[in-house]
Formats: sequence, C-alpha cells, structure tokens
Amino acid sequence: MTENYLVILEESLRRKLQVLEDIQAYNQRQQEIFQADNVDLDQFDSYVDEKGVLIERLNSLDNGFERLYANVAQELSGNREKYGDQIKRLQGLVSKVTEAGIAVQAQEARNKKLIEEYFRRQREGIREGRKSSKAAFDYYKNMSKSSVVMPQIMDQKK
Repeated sequence: MTENYLVILEESLRRKLQVLEDIQAYNQRQQEIFQADNVDLDQFDSYVDEKGVLIERLNSLDNGFERLYANVAQELSGNREKYGDQIKRLQGLVSKVTEAGIAVQAQEARNKKLIEEYFRRQREGIREGRKSSKAAFDYYKNMSKSSVVMPQIMDQKK
C-alpha cells in the first residue's frame, strides 16, 4: 500500500514541476509584453487569468501532496532502507520543485519591476499631457479676452 502512495507522491511532484514550468513560460511572455514598444494590456490580462488557473492547480497539488505525505510519513521513516530508491527520487523531485519555485519568484519580482516602471512612465505621460492641455487652455482663455484692443493713443493732428 505504501508503494502505491509513493508512486502517487512522485506523480504529484512531477505534475507540480510541470505546472511551475508552465507558470515560468507565462512569466516569460509577460516580461516580453512589457519589454516591447507597444504594451498589449489585454494580452497581459489574459496571461494573468491563465496563470491564476495554474496557481490554483498548484495549490491543489500542494494540498493533496501534504495530506498524502502525512499518511505515509511514519511508514517511510520506519522503513527507510526498504523505500530508499523511491525516497531518493522523491527528494530529487522536491529539490527540482523548490528550484522551479525560486525561479518563479525571481521572475515575478523582475516582472513586478517592469510593470511598475511601465505604469510610472504612463503616469508621467498623463501628467505631461495635463500640463500641455492646461497651457493650451490658459492660452485660449487669455487670447479670447484680448481680442478687442482699445486704441491707446489718439491722433490729434487733424
């Protein structure tokens, strides 16, 4: 029975690794969006939605793995030599999953900086646009008031 649990644990870790790799691919696509000249926010939003589904799947796999591991932990610790090969495979997979998780976190941090920079530039552009609009409006307002110029000097020679 424990061997079946170990096979399921191993499969769970493989699925988790695949989901993390899929998330890395979406992170790469998001990075490319914000490094491009024309930022496609609709595409970015769709990637965020798709990544959300993957994150839910990852959480589900985590929860299932933890529950299953709790069931077999005592059996494994008591019979390490009997399940040694499977334990080593599981440890290797856990290591790969951990590395992939760290890589995802690093990508997320880089993407966050790119996104913050993009929105900072957008806010700056809006601010400049407001200044230009205000200057144009003020100019229009001043010019509309000064359309009629009263004579300042009268010619007295007649």
